[in-house]
Amino acid sequence: MARKSSPFPANLPSFSLVSLLFLALLSAAAGGGGHDYSDALRKSILFFEGQRSGKLPADQRVKWRRDSALRDGATAGVDLTGGYYDAGDNIKFGFPMAFTTTLLAWSVIDFGRNMGPELGNALKAVRWGTDYLLKATAVPDTVYVQVGDAFSDHNCWERPEDMDTLRTAYRVDKDHPGSDVAGETAAALAAGSIVFRSRDPAYSRLLVDRAVRVFEFANKYRGAYSTGLRSAVCPFYCAVNGYQDELLWAAAWLHKASRRREYREYIVTNEVVLRAGDTINEFGWDNKHAGINVLISKEVLMGKADDLRSFQNNADDFICSLLPGISHPQVQYSPGGLIFKAGGSNMQHVTSLSFLLLAYSNYLSHANHAVPCGGKSASPALLKRLAQRQVDYILGDNPMRMSYMVGYGARYPQRIHHRASSLPSVGTHPSRIGCKAGSRYYLSPDPNPNLLVGAVVGGPNSSDAFPDSRPFFQESEPTTYINAPLVGLLAFFSAHP
Repeated sequence: MARKSSPFPANLPSFSLVSLLFLALLSAAAGGGGHDYSDALRKSILFFEGQRSGKLPADQRVKWRRDSALRDGATAGVDLTGGYYDAGDNIKFGFPMAFTTTLLAWSVIDFGRNMGPELGNALKAVRWGTDYLLKATAVPDTVYVQVGDAFSDHNCWERPEDMDTLRTAYRVDKDHPGSDVAGETAAALAAGSIVFRSRDPAYSRLLVDRAVRVFEFANKYRGAYSTGLRSAVCPFYCAVNGYQDELLWAAAWLHKASRRREYREYIVTNEVVLRAGDTINEFGWDNKHAGINVLISKEVLMGKADDLRSFQNNADDFICSLLPGISHPQVQYSPGGLIFKAGGSNMQHVTSLSFLLLAYSNYLSHANHAVPCGGKSASPALLKRLAQRQVDYILGDNPMRMSYMVGYGARYPQRIHHRASSLPSVGTHPSRIGCKAGSRYYLSPDPNPNLLVGAVVGGPNSSDAFPDSRPFFQESEPTTYINAPLVGLLAFFSAHP
């Protein structure tokens, strides 16, 4: 595959906006990153089939995976089979799963027209998430938010098909609220209803009706889910950002999905109370602020919601905080040009923030608008190039000269931190591999026997170095919420390379 040198020099922070725009235009003239974005798109969606839990369908394409966790929810008297394992373990964490589903749906809503033959597979990925969330919310004023005991699971290295660890079902309810995870679940159901509005109207109505009910629960019984479930969800997906942003996020998606004025009024009334302007450059499973501002700004830029202009101002500030040269202290760039934020699994920030750059650039383009940043102007074209630069880094334009997507390019991670991928498949090793018997595979220097095609790992450190080793889980573990926004990015660039 032809490789192109980085469109931005390593010392990114020294460049002005004018220089960046010039370099971006040069990159555009050079024909983009030389990557097969369509191939990467296909693989990024295929990854989700490798993360499936439950009874696998007849059209399952990741053949080395088999049925797993078929009794999930039984101890609580409910059916919680299905859904996605979040990463390289065998737990179903509801908070990141709901966020994954929301971002997959947003990818289809904004970029489905660019997905070509992969649109059908993208829709299946969304529905696998929403089908599970419907099960998790079937009991009124209750959301099942996790299946499996993370400590016992993490004490083992075993295939999901062999799982014998505790499959405890954890929930939030009126007495133990979880407005954050319930709000995100409502957002996912609402976003999913938009995806299926014309494709399956009955299913779409089911999703939006459930979203309404779950949001009412989240809003009426307020609290953070990790307060009541700390011993189960912390430190894995402990909510540290509060629940206020998820309530606004859910209301924004419900407004788009239901077209009911009450949700817009909720946003206007609660903008200050729920701190819409906080941490404007954060976006991920625990923090929705930048996403809220970008999502709501679309209506403002279309001239339909001038009373929500403060959200556009916040979105503009978010864009300025990402621009190399004037970026916010919380958003840095590696010497090779990768967005870098403190904490583990950095690629989750790269893909989610890049998705917002691209989505906002499209909204700006339709309004013929640019973002003012410190006396300069950032055009939609610049934002697209910045997003594309991050995608190209993931696909191989980086100092390591390797793709961080498994199965894409000539060189990619071989020893990802992922139980099912690293252990022999049931097809090749039918007999059970016990909890501790898998340790030798975890510690082995050999490549994983099962290729989890499309998985994007946590990525390199702040100096662009990457240890291709299972124990370095912050760098070598893939997650569903890394891939979900990348699906939208790859769809767009496959049509606009």
